[in-house]
Amino acid sequence: MSRSALTGTRIRARRTLRGLRQTDLARMVGVSPSYLNLIEHNRRKVSAPLLGALAQALGVSSDVLVEDSDTRLVEGARAAALRSDTELGDLERIDDFIGRFPGWAAVLAETHGRVERLERVVEQLNDRMTHDPYLGDALHEIISAVTSVQSTAAILNDDGELAPEWQDRFHRNILTDSGRLAEGAVALVNYIDSAKTGETGIAAPQEEVEAWLAREGYHIDLVERGSLDRIEPYLDSQVELASGAAQQLAAAWLAQMQADARALPLKDLGAALGRYGVAPDLVAAAFGCGLDVVLRRLAHLPRGFCTELGLPPMGLAICDMSGTLLFRRPAEGFPFPRFGGGCPLWPLYQALRQPHVPLRANLVTAGRSGRRFNAFAIACVTGPARLSMPPVLRATMLLLPDEAQVDDTAIAVGASCRTCPQLDCPARREPSILVAGA
Repeated sequence: MSRSALTGTRIRARRTLRGLRQTDLARMVGVSPSYLNLIEHNRRKVSAPLLGALAQALGVSSDVLVEDSDTRLVEGARAAALRSDTELGDLERIDDFIGRFPGWAAVLAETHGRVERLERVVEQLNDRMTHDPYLGDALHEIISAVTSVQSTAAILNDDGELAPEWQDRFHRNILTDSGRLAEGAVALVNYIDSAKTGETGIAAPQEEVEAWLAREGYHIDLVERGSLDRIEPYLDSQVELASGAAQQLAAAWLAQMQADARALPLKDLGAALGRYGVAPDLVAAAFGCGLDVVLRRLAHLPRGFCTELGLPPMGLAICDMSGTLLFRRPAEGFPFPRFGGGCPLWPLYQALRQPHVPLRANLVTAGRSGRRFNAFAIACVTGPARLSMPPVLRATMLLLPDEAQVDDTAIAVGASCRTCPQLDCPARREPSILVAGA
C-alpha cells in the first residue's frame, strides 16, 4: 500500500480527535515520540507494518489513513506547476508543500482543474462559432432584422413630412422586423442554452448518434448478446435520436457493431488480449479479420470487461477521404474538434496516403501538461470495387492512453489549429486563438 503525502497529517488529526498525546501513541505502536513527530509532519514515510499498528491504535482502518484523493492532489498541483514559466527547481519538494499546506494545495489543484475545464469550453465555443451553420444563419437573421429596424426608424425620424399612409407602412415594417428580431433572439438563446448541460448544442445527426453512444458508454448490450433482431423499434425508444437521419446513421452503426462483435467474440477477444496485450495487428492476425475491425471493437468494449483486463477507455476517430470526421469517441485528455477536420499530424490522415498499411505512432498533446497516447491507424477500401469509380477509403485511428510513455520522439499534436498551443508547427493552417490578435 502506498503512503501519500498527507498520511502523517491524517495520523495527527486522528490522534487529536481521540485525545491522545504524541507520547502515548508512540508508546502504543513501539516507536519513539520524536520519530512519530517526524511522521506526523510528513518528514518520514510510514512502513506498512507501522501503518497497520497506528491504524489499530487509532481505531480506524489503514485505508482511512491513506486516501487516493492525496494522489489526485499531488497530480493537480504538479500539473499546475508545469503550466508556469517560472523556474521549477523546487518541484521535487511538492510532497513537502502538500504536507504542510494541504488546504492551499487543494485550492491550487482545484483552480488548475477549473482552468483546464474553461479552456475546453473556450475550445468548443470557438469551434462552434467558426463552423456551426445554424449559429451563423441565426446571427445573420438577427443582424438583418436589427439593420432593417434601424433603417426604418431613421427614415421616420429624419423625414417629418411623410404622408400618414407611408408612416403607417413604416410602422408596420418596424413591427414585423422587431417580431423577426425577437423570434430569432429567442431561438438563438434556446439553442445556445443547451451548452449549460455540458454540451455545446447538437447541430447534426452525427452528433445525435455520438451523444446516444456516449450515454450508452459506447457499448450496446443487445448487440453483444446478438439479440438486436428488430433495430427500428429499439432506435425509436432512444431519446437522443430525434431525427430520422440520426436513426439511419445509428442503424448503420449498430449493423457495423454487430458484424465486429461476430468477428471478435468477447470471450475469445479477452483471451487474445491476455496473450498479446493491446497489439491490434497480432489480434487481427489471430482472428483473420481486418485491422480496422479490431480498432473499432477495442473502442466499444464494455466497461466491466475493460476493468477486468486493466484497460483504460480508448478513443476512436474515423474519417473519409475528404478528412471529415465521421465518428469521434474522445479519449480523456485528447479532445476531437466538433466540426471539420483535426490536426494534420494525426496518423489518421497519414493512413489515407498508404491504404491498407497499418501505422503506429507515439503522440503527446501539445502544451505544458501534454497527455501521451499510442495511436494505431489504417485506411481501408469500403464498399464494392468498381472499375469506373475511384476507390472509397475510410481511415480509422485508435488512441490508447499511455502515461508511462517516456519517448522523446513522440509527435506533438493538437485538436485543431485554432486551439493548438504549438505555434511553430509546420502543419499549421490557420492562426491560433492563443496568440494575441489571432
